[in-house]
Amino acid sequence: MTQTLAPPPPVKAKSRPTADLTMPGRGPMRFAVYLVLVIVAIAFFLPFLWLVVASIQPGAALSADITWQFSFKNFADVLNVDTIFRPVLNSLIISGGTALITVFAATLAAYPLSRYRSRFGRLFLYGILFSTGLPITAVMVPVYTMYSQFELTDSVPALILFMAASSLPFAIWMMKNFMDSVPVELEEAAWTDGAGWFQSLRRIILPLMIPGLTVVFVFTFVTQWGNFFVPFILLQSPESQPASVTIYTFFSTYGQVAYGQLAAFAILYTLPVVLLYTAMSRVFGGAFSLTGAVKG
Repeated sequence: MTQTLAPPPPVKAKSRPTADLTMPGRGPMRFAVYLVLVIVAIAFFLPFLWLVVASIQPGAALSADITWQFSFKNFADVLNVDTIFRPVLNSLIISGGTALITVFAATLAAYPLSRYRSRFGRLFLYGILFSTGLPITAVMVPVYTMYSQFELTDSVPALILFMAASSLPFAIWMMKNFMDSVPVELEEAAWTDGAGWFQSLRRIILPLMIPGLTVVFVFTFVTQWGNFFVPFILLQSPESQPASVTIYTFFSTYGQVAYGQLAAFAILYTLPVVLLYTAMSRVFGGAFSLTGAVKG
């Protein structure tokens, strides 16, 4: 007597995931998304196109016209020590020094917030969050008064310290989030071998946080690179002012603007930031790769 086997149950077809805002389907939704992206791209591209056209036109105006007449006289007029070289060097010193001090101080401040639990830890984080919302213009009057009393105005090191202090709150928030991604088990293994907290921070955490350190450094550098108000208030000597302040010299007292030279200066002024982003793009793509660092 043969026994017949029951046929296997039919396999249910997997239902397709429903489309949402991040996955526009075919039809009007996808067309609307592409239309918005094209409008945004045009809005960003047109000002840059005006910079390029105005920088190579001898008599550029507010409305640059695309013609076959071009000249590099505007670049030749701004490529001198007083207009571009010394201000850009001052910007590199101020922005680079601010970024280095901010990264160093934010690392030391984020370590206990990430690794230790305290009853005042949450209140301290809320205080940092409140500090990020304070506009810099609200504190410049007392800061200028204090700098005047201690004769710290027109001092580049004093300016760098203040700009680093104003950049610290947001940098600490970012650094803590990056440090939370590093497993604590790696430090515990180092502590078992006799390492202290500073050795584990320097030899274990920081090598794994190179992408995070780079993000904080670049963010602080770019933010302070375009800072106009603070150097304009605390630095009076033209020899110490960065490029973000000297760009004001292209605007005359009577409202006239040298648009061609301004466009050429703006292109040269943005080159260091573009080169920095290009150099760090490989580091950004690496992100945090801790797979296999902790063995169960």
